[in-house]
Amino acid sequence: MRVRFAPSPTGPLHIGGVRTALYNYLLARKHGGRFILRIEDTDQTRYVPGAEEYILETLEWLGLLPDEGPRSGGKFGPYRQSERKSLYADYAQKLLERGHAYYAFDTPEELEARRLAEKEKGNHTFKYDARIRLEMTNSLTLPPGEVERRLSQGQPHTIRMKVPQGETIIVEDLIRGRVEFQSAELDDKILLKSDGMPTYHLANIVDDHLMQISHVVRGEEWLPSTAHHVLLYRFFGWEAQMPRFAHLPLILKPSGKGKLSKRDGAKLGIPVFPLSWDGEDLEDRFEGFRERGFLPEALLNFLAFLGWNPGTEQEIFSLQELAQAFSIEQIGKAGARFDYDKALWFNQQYLLRMPNEEIAARLRPLAEARGYQTSVAFLTRLAKVLKERVHTLNDFFDSGYYFFEPVKHYDEKAIRKRWKPERRPLFLELSRMLEELPNFQASAVESTVKDFMERHGLGFGDVLPILRLAWSGTLKGPGVFDMAELLGQSTCVERLRSALDSFDDTLEVG
Repeated sequence: MRVRFAPSPTGPLHIGGVRTALYNYLLARKHGGRFILRIEDTDQTRYVPGAEEYILETLEWLGLLPDEGPRSGGKFGPYRQSERKSLYADYAQKLLERGHAYYAFDTPEELEARRLAEKEKGNHTFKYDARIRLEMTNSLTLPPGEVERRLSQGQPHTIRMKVPQGETIIVEDLIRGRVEFQSAELDDKILLKSDGMPTYHLANIVDDHLMQISHVVRGEEWLPSTAHHVLLYRFFGWEAQMPRFAHLPLILKPSGKGKLSKRDGAKLGIPVFPLSWDGEDLEDRFEGFRERGFLPEALLNFLAFLGWNPGTEQEIFSLQELAQAFSIEQIGKAGARFDYDKALWFNQQYLLRMPNEEIAARLRPLAEARGYQTSVAFLTRLAKVLKERVHTLNDFFDSGYYFFEPVKHYDEKAIRKRWKPERRPLFLELSRMLEELPNFQASAVESTVKDFMERHGLGFGDVLPILRLAWSGTLKGPGVFDMAELLGQSTCVERLRSALDSFDDTLEVG
């Protein structure tokens, strides 16, 4: 089995493209095959600088490393279509010689004029097809001598495939079953553009054949083009080596209505790209899953279930387990709804299962990026007390920011409900008791606080919320004694004393 992921470097890699890469990777690993990365950069008008590097970085971050590709090499290279340009003209020439293609000299202005003319007749879906081709300027309508003259003079032209008339083209799709197309519905696709670069249709077929691709697993949007591709395999005489096709279901918006688009991330406040992307325009700047604090293995697990089901109750799979369980037969036809909350759930499950030391290793660069100078030992303890309360790596710093910097604000509603100014002397006494502790571990802090409560006839509801508010500004968070040990003795004492002034001020203002 040889499969390929063939993205175009036209911008950030949409999550649907990542799923396509994942499914191809899983198939290759399950069957002991090869996973190939091919960069389809023949459309230079849409080429975006940095996009190829983004694709390569994405696959590396996710751990979907290709066996063959621009970086890893391979005996079927080069793996950028722009570096294979000379190949395609030769294959286009073969189709011309066999009568399956023709030269078209129509200028853009002539094509637009014909499109408008068809529109006036009520035809709003103009196609350059069998009906139109004999009324246009091409090698089917011009005398051979005129064709040669135009070619010898270097007149701009394209090469179009000649779709046969009156045929039914059958595609046996591994997901959708038998799909039939009528050739009358197909246009004569351009195979070679006027600049000598191939279109997707020609380059795709030639490269898949030369790279010995056995299975083409790609998005549903390519299904309508497959009829043309089947014809091209026949025209070249490659039908016996034609790969099996599998067209994946769409990934739908969280509402379940419509395809999840690149713009939906900004509109819905959810990432739809694996990594962040900073385009020239504000509209082209997107935040990625990595920057949101997702683990790559959790994201892959989530993506695997967007269209595939193992047929069991198991939901958490390592990449190796996914490869063992995966099969095309278990991919559904219907669109899969993108549920961001489910993605967060998957990430949380991976954090819960991950050793605290490993979480700390992943938190370290994020902490440094935020300007926090801390140790792996501290981050390991932080992971222990917080991981049951977070969904992403970023949450450790967002909801647990008070472990790294002073409290920014206090929950005023909670203060008004919990704080009694007449107890100020008691809490100053508690601060002195905590300050004098020779051992500031959680158990010692707990014992001291309980002694204090018993001495003054106070309950947990009288004391612990005040300590929590003083140390974190909120009533949410990990156990108050675990919090104390992690914050440290001097910080806890200082915060408790300064918080009492803030609490009094809040009540006075209120």
